[in-house]
Amino acid sequence: MNNTTRILLAALMCTAAVACSKKVKEAPPAETPVNQPPAVTEPAPSTGMYTPADLDTDACLRTRVIYFDFDQDALRPEFQQAMACHAKYLRDRPSSRMTLEGNADERGSREYNMGLGERRGNAVSSALQANGGGASQINVVSYGEERPTCTASNEDCWGKNRRVEIVYTEK
Repeated sequence: MNNTTRILLAALMCTAAVACSKKVKEAPPAETPVNQPPAVTEPAPSTGMYTPADLDTDACLRTRVIYFDFDQDALRPEFQQAMACHAKYLRDRPSSRMTLEGNADERGSREYNMGLGERRGNAVSSALQANGGGASQINVVSYGEERPTCTASNEDCWGKNRRVEIVYTEK
């Protein structure tokens, strides 16, 4: 076979291939039935800001009692995360206000326990402010030994009374 025949044969085969190929028509999209429920839309993405509802649903914000060791006003390390969460809440909601209620166990004089409750409240306030909470949003009150949560005279009960309670007065 010579070159001219080969070229003609190749051209004929290409033409036949193009002529034999079918164009596939795309089917129109199927219509949605009238009785079908509307499509579910995704909720709007969260802005990452706390809302008053989070005070009851967020595990970190539900931590509202900070416990202290005997005769101490230093914040224990396990409460640092709670301080960060409450400070973020205060930053996110500038109109919110909280009262920090300092308490002590029954040991010690009334005056000493009032001072200790205030120092504990101030320690929590300082931790909140260090994490960005506003000082104008925080009020510290000391109840000393006047508001015990447990009245037995043992170490377990005294440990429950050495605390600061976080109370939101405006959410």
